[in-house]
Amino acid sequence: MHIILITGISGSGKSVALKVLEDTGYYCVDNLPPALLPSLVQTLLQEGTSRLGVAVDARSAESLVNLPHNVALLRDQGHDVKVMFLTATTHSLVARFSETRRSHPLSHELRPDQNPASRRTLIECISEERERLSAIEQLGHVIDTSDLRANKLREWIKDILASERAPLTLFFESFAFKLGVPLDADFVFDVRALPNPYYDLALRPLDGRDAPVIAFLDAQPAALELFADIRNFVEKWLPSFKADNRSYLTVALGCTGGQHRSVYMAEHLAQYFADQERVVLRHRERN
Repeated sequence: MHIILITGISGSGKSVALKVLEDTGYYCVDNLPPALLPSLVQTLLQEGTSRLGVAVDARSAESLVNLPHNVALLRDQGHDVKVMFLTATTHSLVARFSETRRSHPLSHELRPDQNPASRRTLIECISEERERLSAIEQLGHVIDTSDLRANKLREWIKDILASERAPLTLFFESFAFKLGVPLDADFVFDVRALPNPYYDLALRPLDGRDAPVIAFLDAQPAALELFADIRNFVEKWLPSFKADNRSYLTVALGCTGGQHRSVYMAEHLAQYFADQERVVLRHRERN
């Protein structure tokens, strides 16, 4: 069976991700206690189900500790198990809960002092949830949804599903430092040392995918040298990640606005590695 587990911080988009799985033909179960996962898989196998999507959250605190063991057990049985961990900054999560006026799943739990009049604040709920989920965050691919609209998150999930059969998927992601470093990055490279096309008025409205910007940066020896350095680094260490049975590796390239230099570098690296690996390219600040 092909199994995708969706977990992460409440408000980070787990429902959106699970809906994408459902729309692509997965049998989906929301908020499943992890202890029930092995028996659910056996039951669905007997019914002929081959693809399963399961969302797990921090309300199953007591059985969360066994999730890594259950994942390893299912893999030992021959099942293809992938894990997506969705997260976001606390600032983004607070804004989302405020917009939807929904309560946090842990807000109904009492504080450790068991005082009925004492409930956790939203910030405390988010902090507690991060603590509960910290042990399973590195089980799979971390996706930072802080600055993603639902439509872009759907696109990213579809990209992951399209690469699900590859032994390792290499993600190249451009971003703007002024909006924060992606939480899902395994490696972060700063390309702000390169000459900035933004200061050329003809190039300012364009981005790193447009021919005039590409020509501008291709003419910079520093851009070619930095590309070679990053390429060589990734090539050197990629085999180690494969040997560690990693399914995903995210390389983030950042510049000031996430428009010109980072997009250019991500595009070039993705093009280079596409002949060797399963590559997914995404630009956080661009459409």
